[in-house]
Amino acid sequence: MPVTSSSARRGSKRAQPSSTSFKISKIRSDEHDSDDDNDDVKPSASSPKKRTKGSAEINKKVFTIASDADAVLAACRKLRKSMMKSNAAVKRTIGKTDIKSTSKGSIKIGNDVINLSSGSSSSEEDAYDDDTINTASSTTLTRRVEDLVDSSTGKANPKFEGVVEVINMDTSKVMDGIERIAVNIASQILAVRSKGFQFEVPSRSAGNQIYVPELERIVLGKKKGTRTFLNVKECRKTTITTRVMQLLHQVLSKEIHITKRDLFYTDVKLFVDQSESDGVLDDVATMIGCTRSNLHVVASDKGLVVGRINFVEDGDFIDCTRMGVGGKAIPPYIDKITDIQSDAEFVLLVEKEAAYMRMAEDRFYHKYPCIIITAKGQPDVATRMFLSRLKSELKIPILGLVDSDPYGLKILSVYMSGSKNMSYDSASLTTPDIKWLGLRPSDLDRYDLPEQCRLKMTESDIKTGKEMLKEDFIMQNPAWMKELQIMVKTKTKAEIQALSSFGFQYITEVYLPRKLREGDWL
Repeated sequence: MPVTSSSARRGSKRAQPSSTSFKISKIRSDEHDSDDDNDDVKPSASSPKKRTKGSAEINKKVFTIASDADAVLAACRKLRKSMMKSNAAVKRTIGKTDIKSTSKGSIKIGNDVINLSSGSSSSEEDAYDDDTINTASSTTLTRRVEDLVDSSTGKANPKFEGVVEVINMDTSKVMDGIERIAVNIASQILAVRSKGFQFEVPSRSAGNQIYVPELERIVLGKKKGTRTFLNVKECRKTTITTRVMQLLHQVLSKEIHITKRDLFYTDVKLFVDQSESDGVLDDVATMIGCTRSNLHVVASDKGLVVGRINFVEDGDFIDCTRMGVGGKAIPPYIDKITDIQSDAEFVLLVEKEAAYMRMAEDRFYHKYPCIIITAKGQPDVATRMFLSRLKSELKIPILGLVDSDPYGLKILSVYMSGSKNMSYDSASLTTPDIKWLGLRPSDLDRYDLPEQCRLKMTESDIKTGKEMLKEDFIMQNPAWMKELQIMVKTKTKAEIQALSSFGFQYITEVYLPRKLREGDWL
């Protein structure tokens, strides 16, 4: 029986793909359908447009599902169930306690106010707003609360005292935060025997980066520093901080977004180098207690997504099965994405754009219902946040396909446990429990990869590999440890493209189907 993806919505009864074929049609809810003639709808290259008087229709594409799809889907569903059981076993619940927003990224639980920016508790008097947060629509906040709250007492977990993490805020709250800092500056300047003003900023130095196994991510510690305007060494950095907050307030008041490059060019003589304004931007986010995206300053888009997923982006309906061969660019404005729908069984996270393009052109996501994502190497913030949302909302497994070298694992580590530069916002940027699908060191012999496709590791590669053996996220996974030990011992690495030595479509026709069918992931 053919299955249309329009009938598959996460959260409702899942459609079961048949072993013969299924039709892909436009997935549009009633509010996105139009009563117009639709003459402006363009047909795809492989699906010519049939016109009739007063109407325009597009032939539905029919794709043949892979013969072994049933086995693959069964393996993915088994993995998803085991992951859900595992998450349920460690999940910290809040119960029926009230959660309310408070000042500077804090939350109110019962009679306690927990400041997620400093990890300390304060009295109810510190709260500037008693509006209850809708946790049903704020999965990120809920997850952070569950992580930082002791389920037995409902109060702040003492193990995480001093942990600096931020929360999502709306524009008005962020502007309030900037204005409070401005008022504090004015108060310091006007005070009797004033010595100028200073900022208190959470330290983002390497010595203040902590990996917390219980949270499965890197966070900021409790160390803080000050920036004093009258200090010769700190005067310039203090001036840059003040200027950045002024510019951010202007952007927020206009309700627009700008890029980090735009911010730099507003005052080139002061900033001198973009790294100066970029660093202060992160500092301001920690001072206010909001995510960097809440400041409405974004990086240029880099990631791509294609496959069985649909969403609304700032009012526009996006169907990622109809975005051409290259797929859809992941927008830097993740907060503008709503109404995510999918009938995919898993997400395929790909390191290299070349491998992504092979899967996209071969329409791999129709043979094995999935979503394919790439950040073209080192992941950007938007791709990391988008992946985190997919895992949180769709609750399907994430399978990683990276090069068989230390840097491929480093890329997975950024997705899973976060980066040190953005450790203060790791809760919304990390996706725990990504499964390592390939290319693994053991695959080189298992798939008889030719010797000419195996590369000798450099001294730098070997050093990086040995350092990664000491990383927490590797040490807590024995199977990953074993694979990395094979890599370091053999001093051999390989790229995903090495599989093309067996044929250009080997990765989509043999390697991935076999991996998925056998459930060969770690």
